[in-house]
Amino acid sequence: MFMVLGIPALLVKEFFFSGIPDTVIIQKMVGGINHSTLLAIPFFIIAAEIMSSGEIAKRLTNFIKSCFGNFIGGLGHTTIGSAMAFGSVSGSAAATVAAIGKLMYPELKKSGFSERFSLGLIVSSAETAILIPPSITMIIYAWMTGTSITALFAGGLGVGIFLGIAFSCLVIFEAKKNKLSSNLSIEKKEILKTFLEAKWAVGMPAIILGGIYSGFFTATEAAAVSVIYAIFVETVIYKNQSWGSFFQIIERGAISSSVIFILLAMGSVISFFITIVQVPEILKDYLITIDAGMITFLLAVNIAFFIAGMFIDPNSALLILVPPLFPVAIALGIDPIHFGIIVTLNIGIGMITPPFGLDIFVASSTLNKPVITIIRGILPFLLVNIFVLLIITYIPEVSTFLPSLIAK
Repeated sequence: MFMVLGIPALLVKEFFFSGIPDTVIIQKMVGGINHSTLLAIPFFIIAAEIMSSGEIAKRLTNFIKSCFGNFIGGLGHTTIGSAMAFGSVSGSAAATVAAIGKLMYPELKKSGFSERFSLGLIVSSAETAILIPPSITMIIYAWMTGTSITALFAGGLGVGIFLGIAFSCLVIFEAKKNKLSSNLSIEKKEILKTFLEAKWAVGMPAIILGGIYSGFFTATEAAAVSVIYAIFVETVIYKNQSWGSFFQIIERGAISSSVIFILLAMGSVISFFITIVQVPEILKDYLITIDAGMITFLLAVNIAFFIAGMFIDPNSALLILVPPLFPVAIALGIDPIHFGIIVTLNIGIGMITPPFGLDIFVASSTLNKPVITIIRGILPFLLVNIFVLLIITYIPEVSTFLPSLIAK
């Protein structure tokens, strides 16, 4: 993807802007990622690696299972809740698929859910990880557009919960259709027991989200706190990780972070050329010419992201499409938070959209399952996603209600 983004940008420079010195391109690449806000990305990635390789993810899952296990399709709801909880400290859908998939797939199969539905549920539930704050996608969007991260996180929280509820409705439908009752009999004392076992794990999202929304620390500071807290809990409280194991964890986090930052650097160059050739102004003038309003524009945005998500990396879609579309959205009077949530959900849908959805291949690798089986399981969840996307697209209050409360 670095080559896909880079070669066209460099060809444009060579043939149309040859007067621009080569050093300017390097400055744009380095300067584009030289922002303290982006430090949150490697911190959250490392925190997710620590969680998935330790006890935090397991104990969070056990607590959520005790809360929802008695409901119809209880383990399905547990999968959704676990993905949301894991996402609340990782911000990564791919990491959520890898961590939650290993824990929940065997249990979903035992409870009677089909292989296809179980795989589709795991992959789709991970979408909530980029809506429930802290979200790496939202951090990148905020960096690109100057939108408030705290407000975006608040909007994402509401939409993430809404999407999780929509998935839970599908779980109930599937359970009733196949006459699956909860095979778990969980008493109240079991809920208390699992909570006490997971209290340190539960404290992690509570500290991060509480600190951000209270204004006690920024998203970047919250990311650093999440790493320190995860290390403390895993080594001192749970005693599940040795200090030596953190070298491998940090190595994996560094590789994942490098991939993202290389794309962000080249995305800065693309944004530079898009600004020079005035693509946003051209788009805006064209929309005025054809008398297209906000509804038509947002429909076009959704279609553009849906098609892009089928074929290219989600971060690349973000870097290519947001620079020309965001100024047009603002010119049409669309709230930047509302637009950011639409973009984020589209990115999430792109990660599960065949043929090249990233999370499909992560699940295939993690669970050793054929890609085609996972794709078949995703289809009903894709329909639910489109339904939710249309609602948040044309009812802005779903995205902006919680941010408006914080602003007050």
